[in-house]
Amino acid sequence: MKLRLKIFLLAAVPLLVALAATAYALYAQGLKLAQREKEVVENAWLGSKESELRHYVSLAYSAVAPLQQAGDDAATRQRALDLLAQMEFGHDGYFFVYDLRGRNLMHPRQPELVGKDLWNLRDTRGQPVIQNLLEAARRGGRQGQAVHYLWEKPSTHQTVEKLGYVAVLEHWGWMIGTGIYLDDVEQALRRIDAAAQANIRNMFAWVAGIAAVAILGVAACGLALNISDHRQSDAKLRLMARQLVRSQEDERARLSRELHDGISQVLVSIKLALEAARERLRQRHADDPQALAHIDAPLGGALERLNLALGEVRRISHNLRPTLLDDLGLPAALEHLAREFAAPGKDGEPPLSVRVTTKGVPVRLPEAHATALFRVAQEALTNVLRHARAHRADVALAYGARDLRLTISDDGAGFDYGEVHHDPQRGIGLRNMRERMAALSGTLNLRSGPRGTTLQAWLPLPTPTEPQA
Repeated sequence: MKLRLKIFLLAAVPLLVALAATAYALYAQGLKLAQREKEVVENAWLGSKESELRHYVSLAYSAVAPLQQAGDDAATRQRALDLLAQMEFGHDGYFFVYDLRGRNLMHPRQPELVGKDLWNLRDTRGQPVIQNLLEAARRGGRQGQAVHYLWEKPSTHQTVEKLGYVAVLEHWGWMIGTGIYLDDVEQALRRIDAAAQANIRNMFAWVAGIAAVAILGVAACGLALNISDHRQSDAKLRLMARQLVRSQEDERARLSRELHDGISQVLVSIKLALEAARERLRQRHADDPQALAHIDAPLGGALERLNLALGEVRRISHNLRPTLLDDLGLPAALEHLAREFAAPGKDGEPPLSVRVTTKGVPVRLPEAHATALFRVAQEALTNVLRHARAHRADVALAYGARDLRLTISDDGAGFDYGEVHHDPQRGIGLRNMRERMAALSGTLNLRSGPRGTTLQAWLPLPTPTEPQA
């Protein structure tokens, strides 16, 4: 074997082995990181959804509280059931009511269950669904408790796992509950898996490219050697050795940076896991100040050290704050909202076609302005979908030099604004929109007729010297 080939093999083989070992280590680390990220995302998502459901049940309590105080007759109870049946959230969010013996009193999506005794109802796993719900409600009492169970999803008519939150209305002997279906979580986790696999493939592509470049470099150095003279040969061999050492050091530096980035992400995952653990322990020992102190002292110090190591602190926004505004801005958030309302309607109703247009030059809005306009659009489109019997809605966002206008129009049947405005049981959404605009020195105008309804929200843009809320 020629000396040149020997030198080439002596340089290339260790480099290839080192790169292969590095690729395997990165692959194993990537799989662990992806699995840990899935667990953290799933726990954080379920925790936030449980808090959201607790809030919804609290709203339901607040809605029926005046009726409880009004009386205990059958008509009052029926008014409460009708009110709860109208309260919906999201695409498949609704409330259900059972008495404490397992008889269904109200179910807006499955009215055939109303009046039936479902005490012995069991799911596909053989678990007593209603009995488990009632047991969880009794344990939680007025505050309620979360529970996992299987139920048929109205939009797909498939039995999927559901995260429910139930509480007891002791005065009337009712169990009030709501829930969300967890098939969306599974889809999100599958997307995380796909993204992790794609990242791993990209990493292998980078390693293969670096290996190819390194091998070509080594080959070029080997071909450049002149072995005609022993001294020159030795000198060139020493030079090549130095080049190989430098290449290995550069490679080690690159791998060190990649491992640092991986460790940083692991620290983020640990931080989220510690925050979730601290919150669960605080809830479990909420009545024991000494236990809370023992929980907060070590976990608080650990979180502080993690924050110092990471160099930044991520704060979790309020659960009713729309994150699309922070991530994408108001125009993109409205586009996303339009796509949500373009889904097929219930009971075979045609979808609502929503078109969003933006005029003028978009500017970064204060948080309060962007939130108010987003909520107005959300409430208006919800009313169009539920009440207007419309086929199309147009959302126009116009940026001016000193103001901002949001116009929403539809081709629905319209309504009597005066009648709705003076009815205390109706028009709550319109009053909320007016209050949002008035709080920011804006206005809300509405015109409705048999050919459709037009709503226009106007807000003045703050001057640079004004504080942004």
